[in-house]
Amino acid sequence: MKTISRKEEIIQVASRLFYEKGYKTVSMRDIATAMDIKAASLYNHINGKQEILSEIILKVAEEFTVGMENVVSEKISAIEKVEKVIEMHIDITVNYSEALAALNNDWMHLEKSNLSAFVKMREDYEENFRKIIKQGIEMGEIKAHHPEVILFSILSTLRTLYLWYQKRGKLDMNILKRDMVAVLIKGLI
Repeated sequence: MKTISRKEEIIQVASRLFYEKGYKTVSMRDIATAMDIKAASLYNHINGKQEILSEIILKVAEEFTVGMENVVSEKISAIEKVEKVIEMHIDITVNYSEALAALNNDWMHLEKSNLSAFVKMREDYEENFRKIIKQGIEMGEIKAHHPEVILFSILSTLRTLYLWYQKRGKLDMNILKRDMVAVLIKGLI
């Protein structure tokens, strides 16, 4: 089993606290208390709360970016790409559910270059997804609904999946993937 560094441990604890209380209300003292160490000791491993937030958000954003790049590069149909994007969101939700709270709710607290980097990754991700949807419509694989409505409908569900997943407990991933893909792509009827 891989041992994690003290910095990684700080980030994990902070991620959980940000999920539970929100970035703005969590102090470095709260993080130290949760770790049963003195607040000053945190600064031996991390510069502050902003660095923690950046580490959390940019790591998850990079997972989405790399995942989307892999999907886009595959030589498969548009509908298969949509399925893979949904499955990727589920994988990331399961692996980073607490960090997704920071990504969705606290990204605006990032500073300067980290904020710019995150916004660019998010915009590129959405544009790639939009292109997949448009390609699917053009090829007749996806019904000719407005691409923005399709994009919004799928992403709004996937972006809040971490909230539902945390409350439902550990649902079998294979069932979750199969049923989410079916509902989001084929609908209810």
